[in-house]
Amino acid sequence: MHIQMNSYHNKEKLILSNVSKSYNNTLVLEDINIKVNEGELVTILGPSGSGKSTIFNIITNLTQKDNGSVYIDGKISYMQQKDLLIPYKTIIDNVSLPLILSKENKKSAQEIVRPYFKEFGLEGYEDKYPSELSGGMKQRANFLRTFINSNDLMLLDEPFGALDSITKANMQKWLLNVRKKFNSTIILITHDIEEAITLSDRIYLISQKPSSIKAEFILEDKHKYEFGSNDYIKLKKDIISLL
Repeated sequence: MHIQMNSYHNKEKLILSNVSKSYNNTLVLEDINIKVNEGELVTILGPSGSGKSTIFNIITNLTQKDNGSVYIDGKISYMQQKDLLIPYKTIIDNVSLPLILSKENKKSAQEIVRPYFKEFGLEGYEDKYPSELSGGMKQRANFLRTFINSNDLMLLDEPFGALDSITKANMQKWLLNVRKKFNSTIILITHDIEEAITLSDRIYLISQKPSSIKAEFILEDKHKYEFGSNDYIKLKKDIISLL
């Protein structure tokens, strides 16, 4: 199943064309074709172990592709599932880290990031340490640090996978609200069908290894796909039937 995109979408920020990858003579990715447009949230949905993280590693050049091409317009930031916050640094120091690594001094880096703490629901946690935060708050801090590194093209690898279902639902709502404010381009990978439907403008469904794109779904009118609606239930059934 493939649905053509409408022409009003913005410029392309990322294009993967016929990307393939093998490990030890075993084909992992086969002719992966993905396009992401400016301001979209695009999800790569597939079962665990289907090579989703390998796609991200190729985009960020952590892994070399065997065939195909990758086009990137802009600076990439990459948020992994683990929060990777440094335990002995305060939250504001953790969030400031990308700027400090870019040769910004500590004081000015903190001045730059501090206004974002309110926008990201972290006001009052600036001087706390990661051990003092809940799982959801740690992921907000992790997301803010990723945003500070670059809000141009953000890669999110199972960002809410380690959270309980209630916290996860709250974080999904939070992410949608943050998106509206900043209009970042986001690529998300998940194996959670409901999360993909809730968050995405478009979904690429990938198969088990060797992974290829099985379908592309476009969710242009998000109100039609609210949880429990007829369109939501139908789309979920369509995805399950293809997995």
